[in-house]
Amino acid sequence: MIGEWDIGGVFAPVLLIWAAIALVVSLPLRRLLNRVGFYRLVWHRGLFDIALIVLLWSAVALVATHLTFPA
Repeated sequence: MIGEWDIGGVFAPVLLIWAAIALVVSLPLRRLLNRVGFYRLVWHRGLFDIALIVLLWSAVALVATHLTFPA
């Protein structure tokens, strides 16, 4: 499950790639949440953003492992 991908001769850890995907997905989502005014309801925006990235990271990992190892 956890390994490395060869990207142009450079070995990159899969977890790092999944984190990058989660970060890219979080950018438009954070912009959307800001536009609709959701952050007015959030106590600490930085903590919420970190939690959002962690949730997205785990979702990306879950989807990637299910695509790699179907049940």
